[in-house]
Amino acid sequence: MKEYDLTEVHQANLAILKEIDRICRKYKIKYLLDAGTLLGAVRHKGFIPWDDDADVAFTRSNYDAFLKVVRRELPEEMELLEPKDLRGGTAFYDFTTRIIYKNSRTHEDSEEMRFYEGRLNHLWVDLFTIDELPKGKAASACTRLLHTVIYGMSMGHRYRLDFKKYSLVNKMVIGTLASFGKLIPMKTLNKLQHMAAVKDQKGKSSLRYYSNYQPDYLYVTLKKEWCEETVDLEFEDTKLMAPKGWHEVLTWIYGDYKKLPPKEQRVPSHSSMEIKIYH
Repeated sequence: MKEYDLTEVHQANLAILKEIDRICRKYKIKYLLDAGTLLGAVRHKGFIPWDDDADVAFTRSNYDAFLKVVRRELPEEMELLEPKDLRGGTAFYDFTTRIIYKNSRTHEDSEEMRFYEGRLNHLWVDLFTIDELPKGKAASACTRLLHTVIYGMSMGHRYRLDFKKYSLVNKMVIGTLASFGKLIPMKTLNKLQHMAAVKDQKGKSSLRYYSNYQPDYLYVTLKKEWCEETVDLEFEDTKLMAPKGWHEVLTWIYGDYKKLPPKEQRVPSHSSMEIKIYH
């Protein structure tokens, strides 16, 4: 099995995580280690050895507070990249905000990378938003469906659509939504996505979900008490914020999260990338 040396990748991602932590503690903002980064904190006290990215989440009020201060606080080698920043708000990759490490490259130069003005050709830390999910099954299903439809329409503004991984039915659905979405300005779709994410912020439900993830992750349902408060967990040579209900979050997402995957699955999720760090 191929060996991967991710030392420099982990160092770059840790530098971003430390900046997020510094900014949040300075302004009393709560963030949450998320997904594989949270799993790494609990199981490995740092990065999962074969993981090549990092994830952080914010509840809506904390996310909004973070956006107000982050641009002026980040060092020169880092930059906030919001979905609306791609080609002046006319292109779509996904709805996830990121902090990119500018002194890195993850792909060879290509027409697709040039389409996105090179802004996606970096290591980054994903910033996910956690929003209120309606309690009723029908209402929560409608919220998820709304996000899925908006995402599908937005795919019409991507560099290209890759249908290889989709079933025939999904190809037809995505193709139809994307074709219709091309007729709607991406700036409008960005606004619709934001409206869909915040429409249920009424404090009536104890359920939460990740509103700016891709549709196949919308099924993840958290409880308010799991993610409203934070605890500090050891992470590499520092301590970072994690959801107070980290055990419940990890169990929901991974099941038996303490069990290591088979050796053949211990590979970077972006193993096709040619990652380079510049000093």
